[in-house]
Amino acid sequence: MIYINFVEEPKYRKITEDGYSANGIVKNISRIDPSKKFIENKTMIFFDELQEFPEIATSLKFFQIDGRFDVICSGSLLGISYRRIESNSVGFKSDYEMHSLDFEEFLWAKGYEDDFAEELLLCMKELRPLSDIMMKTGHELFLDYCILGGMPAVVREYIIRGTFEGTLEMQRQLLNDYKEDIRKYAKGVDQTRILNIFNQIPVQLAKDNKKFQISKVAHGARFKDYRGCVEWLADAGVISLCYCLDFPELPLKGNYDDTKYKIYMKDTGLLVAMLDEEAQEDLRANRNLDVYKGALYENIVAEALSKSGYALYYYKRNDSTLEEDFFVRTAENLIPVEARATNGRAKSLRTLIASDKYEDIRYGIKFCVGNIGFSDGIYTFPYFCCFLLKRYLTKSDGKDYR
Repeated sequence: MIYINFVEEPKYRKITEDGYSANGIVKNISRIDPSKKFIENKTMIFFDELQEFPEIATSLKFFQIDGRFDVICSGSLLGISYRRIESNSVGFKSDYEMHSLDFEEFLWAKGYEDDFAEELLLCMKELRPLSDIMMKTGHELFLDYCILGGMPAVVREYIIRGTFEGTLEMQRQLLNDYKEDIRKYAKGVDQTRILNIFNQIPVQLAKDNKKFQISKVAHGARFKDYRGCVEWLADAGVISLCYCLDFPELPLKGNYDDTKYKIYMKDTGLLVAMLDEEAQEDLRANRNLDVYKGALYENIVAEALSKSGYALYYYKRNDSTLEEDFFVRTAENLIPVEARATNGRAKSLRTLIASDKYEDIRYGIKFCVGNIGFSDGIYTFPYFCCFLLKRYLTKSDGKDYR
């Protein structure tokens, strides 16, 4: 493997001076470092920190046509940096959006095999309550995951030490790194506005009305002045946007208001690290996920849905008498998904299922701290099962177990 890091070794940013051909780039790399050997059909080239030299992506087309070497590019903030690329090699590369670890990958890191998740999925499909030991184990592991999040360095530290020691400091450093990247890559006055939005995320999620309000970001802030700043954070992969549906019906795309949205952190562990000291103590010492008025529960579900490939949507009726946290769809159904701190009544969810006005909704799903169950058209699952939702819906779509 030939590894080139454009941050650590900026001298390699000159390797395209003779053009983007595979021969030219290989030759220039060899000139800079003759010890790097290129063996045809046995060498992989890894270009890292692509955001510092996104133009190298133009070469992927020519490497693919040449066919002698495999090439991987990796970097952060690529949703922002790709705009600088002269030619993006469309049709000659495969793009992958990398997330922090989801709960299943966290279980793998802890040493659990696939049979743990398979048992959870089977119980969901059969509507069979989990045993006490499965519930206890699932809750304890999921609490650890919610506090830690899925950033690989944080999880690795936790696995090595076997404790949370040092993980909060690592999370806060990652948040500082995000802020530094904003200052580095955002232009002009947008830097301050993007930072204002970033810092407001936990504050606004703590409110009963979790719709993100630009007017609360700074004194005199107006939506038109902040246009593009929220999208910048989304393109950078820092946040997920959950848009308000015009009406809960299919199709979802085009059926939402792009000026009304909730903002969730892509990684719940980083959201936890942004909370105030009192909430930190309550969560870490007392393992209380109820802090911040259900914000953590919502962010947990938003993160799981996003990492499963779902776009995020919610609904709030104009008269505020009905509000639903999330919606997902199958081929035939629109499915409201609710995140609740307790296994209590879900008034909005019941209304959506029972009313004839919402023709695309036949049943709903509620994630809570309780066990698996079904009642009045609502499937109830523990929070630690939310990473399995897409697999569950793909195989059942709620038809066989109603």
